[in-house]
Amino acid sequence: MNIGNVEIKGHVILGPMAGVTTLAYRDFCKPFGVALSYSEMISDCGLAYGNHKTMRYFATSEVDRPVGLQLFGSDIEMTKKAIDIIEKEAEYEILDINLGCPVHKVIQTGAGSAWLKDPAKLHDYMKAVVEYSHKPVTAKIRLGWDENSINFEEICNALVDAGVAMITIHARTSRQLYMGTADYEVLRGLGDRLPIPLCISGDIFTVEAAMKAMEITKAQFVMVARGGLGNPRLITNIERAINGEELLPEATLEDQVSWAREFSEKLMSLLGEHDAIMQLRGLIPHFFKGFPGYKKIRAAISMNIKTYDDLLKIFNGINNRSHL
Repeated sequence: MNIGNVEIKGHVILGPMAGVTTLAYRDFCKPFGVALSYSEMISDCGLAYGNHKTMRYFATSEVDRPVGLQLFGSDIEMTKKAIDIIEKEAEYEILDINLGCPVHKVIQTGAGSAWLKDPAKLHDYMKAVVEYSHKPVTAKIRLGWDENSINFEEICNALVDAGVAMITIHARTSRQLYMGTADYEVLRGLGDRLPIPLCISGDIFTVEAAMKAMEITKAQFVMVARGGLGNPRLITNIERAINGEELLPEATLEDQVSWAREFSEKLMSLLGEHDAIMQLRGLIPHFFKGFPGYKKIRAAISMNIKTYDDLLKIFNGINNRSHL
């Protein structure tokens, strides 16, 4: 399958998550079967004004390919400045525009899902982005602003006319944030009606959920985000299920420790010990959810680790206990 002129060898896309989908996380997940990954959401203003932290978001690697860089913004001239920077400084295949983020600090600027309120204005903005970018442009949206303005069909038509190469839909409204459940049913058959690929997103926590979402919506791709945190084999098994292959067994505790260590080392190399530990406190507990002693492990990691050696001691303790 292709997104624009980019060949995509698989069906599972790694969704953008603020504070999660660093280059280290994307490199870690790629071998599990990620067909395309997206960066954390990048502010076009942050890029245009030369914010040092923002510049770090568009780092990529040879492992992390193909990759999309995701921008958010509300002013086309500012977005063009950001595109100029990433086209000069970054290696990537796809430009994604976030039109679905429901976070207040994003929508109050007119970006993210605030765009869903004005399809005509959105069309003109996205058409200008597509014409300016030298890379294929994709877009991520939601069902609509709220339950009284579910307008994804109108938004999709505007995006197709603007020339985007793929649309990802998180099957909630903006007002829902991440509450309630994703509504795949309202998107029934949409993938068959669109002339470009559709990616379905929202509540993809199991293989069964992924298959159900794709069957109902007829999407060509499925996006794994929160469901893959600490559970990278989910990506592998979704792809295997789509291809009619036998699923791999559930990961063992030893598997999880090994993967947690591998990811931690990648993040350490990217950010340095202090900044990596700050992120790992929140991310590593996900690897042990559902295993005996999870609450104690989570508490020990989130409250007690200050150095990488502290984290290694916890990993070793978990491994030793699992062999008893």
